[in-house]
Amino acid sequence: MGIRNKIKEKLFGSKGKMAGRVAIVTGARRGIGKGIALALAKAGAAVVVSDISLEECQLVCNEITKSGGKAFPVRCDVSVSAEVRQMVDAAVKKFGRVDILVNNAGILRFEPFLDMKEETWDSVMNVNLKGCLLCSQAAARQMARQGTGGKIVNITSIAGLSAFPQIAAYNASKAGIISLTKSMALELASDKINVNAIAPGAIDTPMTKDMLADEQTKQGFLRNIPRGRIGVPADIANAVLFLASDEADYITGTVLVVDGGWICHL
Repeated sequence: MGIRNKIKEKLFGSKGKMAGRVAIVTGARRGIGKGIALALAKAGAAVVVSDISLEECQLVCNEITKSGGKAFPVRCDVSVSAEVRQMVDAAVKKFGRVDILVNNAGILRFEPFLDMKEETWDSVMNVNLKGCLLCSQAAARQMARQGTGGKIVNITSIAGLSAFPQIAAYNASKAGIISLTKSMALELASDKINVNAIAPGAIDTPMTKDMLADEQTKQGFLRNIPRGRIGVPADIANAVLFLASDEADYITGTVLVVDGGWICHL
């Protein structure tokens, strides 16, 4: 065993720093959500992998269990309150509790502001912002009943801190998540529930693959990133592991920007 592993075992135990905890990750069938689910499982958490495709969630769970982790797939449309309650109930039935919620589910729609359809606005807000609200309410109620606290991590975006063109609904939804995070942190602190947000920059995921496939667009992104590379899901997963850990017990209501320095230009 290397010295690094020995230090890790001494600090966190041989089963990982998240051992004994149960996490729900929404939007976990691919991209950032999948990366978060894999990282939490590797750290020892039992993970409820949730998204709109049960089959794709099962594939992520298979990947986790093959590596010796614990995972359970749940189909859930986060904009539907009944499905959200069923998701939390399924987590409790399977693993006995909920300790961590990662609100990652989100959609992106491109439309010029003056041409934006009402349906576009509603769909983006329902998934990105309303979904965050519904999942947080359901999970926080369970955490409060348990009486041992919990961690909620909301995935927002640097688009919630500064506007980008042709995605007004997305900008507004992500800004709303930041405000909601602060409100939740205030009201849930008495139940020992920490609520924080992570604001990714450009991350290489299925959501951004078409943009990054265009070399001119990709180079435009890179010119704005001092670190000189596009982010990967593991960059966000590492931030989630910190905010969901005991080391972050005194951090609540904050936004951690993970963007390679892009925000420095905004």
